[in-house]
Amino acid sequence: MASLGYQQGRAFLFCPRHNSELVWSILDFAKERKIKMAVFTVVGAVKEASIAYYNQAKHEYREIQLDKPLEIASGFGNLSIKDEKPFAHIHVVLSDATGRAYGGHLIRALVFAAEVYIRELRGKELEREYDQTTGLALWKFEG
Repeated sequence: MASLGYQQGRAFLFCPRHNSELVWSILDFAKERKIKMAVFTVVGAVKEASIAYYNQAKHEYREIQLDKPLEIASGFGNLSIKDEKPFAHIHVVLSDATGRAYGGHLIRALVFAAEVYIRELRGKELEREYDQTTGLALWKFEG
């Protein structure tokens, strides 16, 4: 098991704008503050969302479009570098008016209201690279 040690850096709280796209809002916030690596949580609500399920046998995502208002029951993710650009990896559990829950990899979401907590990580820049076994872009660790 490979790993690297990181120090906690700055901590931020922010609210993405109403009607903004959540993933891009987080990436823009990080870019403006020169955050290259971080972990974060998000709560709130979205007007609509697209999540994905990764088919491990086929090595492909199956996108699920949710065209209705949803609560962000749980949202967490990390920031690292992929293809020399900041990349946000986010997983969510979204719930509808009946309490039905949908979970997966967040592709995009239109913000109704959201609160984001970001904890910057300091240390060796963490990059993603293609992993032959999984077909995913995973963190690259030396050694």
